[in-house]
Amino acid sequence: MTWSVLHIIGIIAYAASGAYVAMQVKYSFIGIFVLGLTTSFGGAVIRNVVLDVPISDIWDRQSLLIVLITLTTIVFVERKWVNHWKRWGYFFDSIGLASFAIQGGILANSLQHDLGIIVIASMFTGVGGGMIRDLLAGRPPLALKEEIHAILTFLCAICIWSGWSSPIELTTLVVFVVFIRMLSIHNNWRLELPCNRSEKQ
Repeated sequence: MTWSVLHIIGIIAYAASGAYVAMQVKYSFIGIFVLGLTTSFGGAVIRNVVLDVPISDIWDRQSLLIVLITLTTIVFVERKWVNHWKRWGYFFDSIGLASFAIQGGILANSLQHDLGIIVIASMFTGVGGGMIRDLLAGRPPLALKEEIHAILTFLCAICIWSGWSSPIELTTLVVFVVFIRMLSIHNNWRLELPCNRSEKQ
């Protein structure tokens, strides 16, 4: 799985994720496009700022065209399909998380940064767009709550830092991250603080 493949998978998945959230909160078609675009590109913008890489590198015609086609298709989906958000929305979000976290790690690693910067690049690329999406939708960002987003982005960063680069290795990593994320949602795994546990008791 190459950089370009990861990029395409990530932007399609996050565009769909942003659009479904917008539909869930009953935004207009403008809201669907805004959330779709910010989810697809928001994390990469933050990453490039951190790595001191030109933001203009993100806005290529192919990426924008893919996102716009994805969002235009979703706009015409009947509203009743929004009820399937918890199943398909989390799935799209998981694919975007894995693809973008790996992509961020690859970019930081190619610039010969150390592990700490690779972790930061993976984290911001993987969850940055989703955080902006959730804030624009008026809800607490999933990545800042009890979800396991951060751990999965750390895993991606460590694998890239360790030398994972072949298509088989990167594909395996994407599948593994998506599987663990979906499993955590199914089993309601949470990273709870001790104080939160005591409050629930």
